[in-house]
Amino acid sequence: MTPEELARATGARLGRAQLFLPYLMGAMDAYYISLTPDRMAFFLANVGHESGGLRYTTEIWGPTPTQSRYEGREDLGNTQPGDGSLFRGHGLFQTTGRANHAAVRDRLRANFRELDVPDFESEPHRLAEPFWAAYSAADFADMENLNAMADSGDFDGYCDRINRGHKTQAEGDSNGYAERFALLGRAREEFA
Repeated sequence: MTPEELARATGARLGRAQLFLPYLMGAMDAYYISLTPDRMAFFLANVGHESGGLRYTTEIWGPTPTQSRYEGREDLGNTQPGDGSLFRGHGLFQTTGRANHAAVRDRLRANFRELDVPDFESEPHRLAEPFWAAYSAADFADMENLNAMADSGDFDGYCDRINRGHKTQAEGDSNGYAERFALLGRAREEFA
C-alpha cells in the first residue's frame, strides 16, 4: 500500500497517511487484515471515520453530554474521580475507559512479548501515539473477529461492532455509516 492509497482509503491528508502507513501496515500484517482487499477496505474505512481521516487519536473533549456520562461508569472501569476525561477515547478506534485501556495493554503484551508495551492505564495518552493507535485498532478488530465479518461482506455488522450499536434514529445505521460506506467504496477501488 502506498501513502496515496492510504490517504484515499481513509480520507486523510497525504502527510498523515505517510506518518501512519508503516504502523498500519505492521498492525494489519500482524492481525491478518492485509490478507484480503475486503479486510483492508473494511478496516481502513472505519479507521478513517473514527479518526477523522487519521487526524485524531484522542477524543476531542467538550465535555459533551455523552462524555459527561463517562465519569463514574463502572462498566468502563472509571471508578476514580477524573477517570472520565483521563480515559476518554484514545487510538484510531477510540478505546474508552480505564478498564479498556488496561485490557488493550494486556492483550498487546500477550501478543507481542518482544515489544515494550506501555501501561495504558497509568499513561493513557500513550495509546494515542501512532504506533499504539494502529496496533490497538487492529487488536480490537481481532478481538471482535472483524476479519470474519469482512470475509462475509457484513459491513453494517462490522461498523456496529466498532460503535457498540450506536445507531442514528433517522437512518437506523451505525453512527457515521454514510461516511464509512463512502470510504469503503474508495478503499475498495484502491485495493481491487
